[in-house]
Formats: sequence, C-alpha cells, structure tokens
Amino acid sequence: MKRLFLLLLFIPAFVFAEGLYSPTWGFWLDLPEYYEYTEGDGKDRFSFTGPEGAMFDIIVYNGAYANIKEMAEDVSKRLENRGEIDYFRYHGKQAAVLELNFGDNLSGWGLCVELAGVKGRRPPLLLSLAYGPAAKSDLNLFHFSALDSIAPSQAEKLYPGPITEYSYPRGQQIIIPIAASGVTAAVCKNDAEAAQVLIEREFVILTTYADTPAWQQAWLRYYRAIYRDSYTRIENIASALIRKWGRGAATGEAKRAFAQKALTFVQGFKYERNFEGSDFLNLVSTAANGGGDCDSRAMLWAIILNYADIRAAMMISPQYSHAMGLADVSGAGARFEAYETNWLVAETTANVDIGLIDKEQADPKNWFGIIFE
Repeated sequence: MKRLFLLLLFIPAFVFAEGLYSPTWGFWLDLPEYYEYTEGDGKDRFSFTGPEGAMFDIIVYNGAYANIKEMAEDVSKRLENRGEIDYFRYHGKQAAVLELNFGDNLSGWGLCVELAGVKGRRPPLLLSLAYGPAAKSDLNLFHFSALDSIAPSQAEKLYPGPITEYSYPRGQQIIIPIAASGVTAAVCKNDAEAAQVLIEREFVILTTYADTPAWQQAWLRYYRAIYRDSYTRIENIASALIRKWGRGAATGEAKRAFAQKALTFVQGFKYERNFEGSDFLNLVSTAANGGGDCDSRAMLWAIILNYADIRAAMMISPQYSHAMGLADVSGAGARFEAYETNWLVAETTANVDIGLIDKEQADPKNWFGIIFE
C-alpha cells in the first residue's frame, strides 16, 4: 500500500456551476456546455443554440391552455409537426413528450410539463423544444440530456429528470439487501437500469468535451446529473444505513464518527472498473452489490452523509484518475478549503481513516471539487 500521511491542504474555491434558474416560474435548467442564450424576453421565452446546430427553446404559458394535452396538440399543429405525442405523469404532474419532425428537415424532441402554480388556479405550463438538423442523428443525445435537465419545481431538483422518468418508469418497489450491512431497503424495480442508462448517455456527452476548454465544466455537469438522478433512488438505502449506524447527536464528534462509519462501509466494496463505458456504476447497484470505482463510492458516501444532515461533496482528479469524498466535519486530517469551509477529505478505496490522503496524490492543483447544494 502506498504511504499515506496527514496533511493540511488548501485550494481557493470549488469550480461550480448550478445551471439556470427562473425566479419567475421556479424551474431549473442545466444545459450541456456551449449552449448559448440567443434571444427571449428573460421571463417567459428563452432560446439557446448549442453544438452542431442544436437548438433549444423554452416558453411558459400561464393560463393560455386548460391542460397539457390542449397545449401539446396546439403547438404540434402550429409547427406542422409530423411526429407523435405521448402523455405521462411526471412526479404527480401532467406531462407530454413530443417527437419533432417539422420545417426544413428539422427533428428532435419536445417536453410539456406543469409548473408549480397557485392552488385553485390553472398551473403554468412549460414547453421546451430541443431540435436541430435531421441529418445529425447524434444530436439526439444532446436533445435528451437538455430536456432531462429540466426540474419544473423545487420538488424535482433531486429527482430523476422527466425524459428518464418517461423512458424508464420507476416501477413497483422491491426489497434488496444492502452489501455487507445486514439490512435491507426498498428501491424501485427499474431504478438501477434507469440510472445506468442516464450515466452512459451523459458519459457519451462528456467525452465530446475532452479536448475543449469546457472539459472541467462538462465533468461538473456530468456528476451533477448523476447526483440528481440518484438521490431519490437511494433514499431508502441511506435511511436504512442511518438507522443501523445511528445518526447520533448533532455534535462535531458524532458527525465525524458517522462519516467514518459510512466511509468504512464503502471502503469494503470490491474495486470494479468498466473501461468499455462510463466506468461509473449506478449507485443502486453499487450499494446492493458492494462494488464500484472510486467516484461511484465517493458519491454514494456523500449522499448518505447528506441524508444524515452532514454536508458532503466530492473531488476528482483527471491527472490521478481518482475521486474522493469531502465532508464538513471537525477534527484533524487533510483538508481542502473552499467557500469558507474546510472540507475533510475521505479516501474511499483504501482502508484508511477519514482525513488521510496518499502523498503522491496530494497536490491540490490536480484536484477540483464538486458540490451539490
């Protein structure tokens, strides 16, 4: 095992981008890199252009339509769209997916979904269209990713996106054992498969930015997308482990002790990699099977801590091909200072205490952090 040591490290700040937020209508959007705002009124209408001729439009209709079906059919008619419309429920909201085939050889996908409104009134309705030249079928992944990044309200900020939910409904709950813990938890039948599909889609998009100035921002978005999709899927897993380990008092010592228990748990996993795809195993399978790479373990650990009301994040290093966890807990150990927080580092793949870091991987210039709050 490589020598490990205790070291105090500092970096000036996390690199962090949180996407776009509409204070008027309360929805969030996290588009892939190089989507640029081109026109709109800054309130109800927004248009963006993206890579390879991709386009993305958002319009909010407040009271103009009685329901999603009426809006989707009218929009499709006005576009002279030749694609189909399918209706579904997204987290209790009316929603529709539009297959777009219109205009001068334009194709893509659209999403209609209810926004949060005032009780007793018609909710405002969001229309989003992701489209581009029909000949460029590889743009579909960007279209899906852009639409999937929409969170219609605060309730969906940490919930699978609408395109993933439409394509892979979560299904009925099943009970699964949690690796090497002696406890079980309920997950939805399709959670693992749906999560892995999202990971692989976002990884393909990530690779297109490898040799561009936006590579680091693309990595941040990649992990944000996985975190958002995973958070609710593993809620019961995190809750079961919290009950087993005991959350303890909200003191610095108790928080650190809990973070160490969670760290020991993920350190006991089998080290598994898959170089044919994303090399990131979805967190449902990671927790159930007790295997995974450093970044899947670090994110699982961070989510468990966040459910235990302990601020946690992760950091990655392309130079070291490694990821580690970060926690806002007290005590001695290697730390990274950012946003007025001295984050304690957590190595998830070696059986060492929280706060220890490999000396050969300790250069802070080769790391950047990812926060999810």
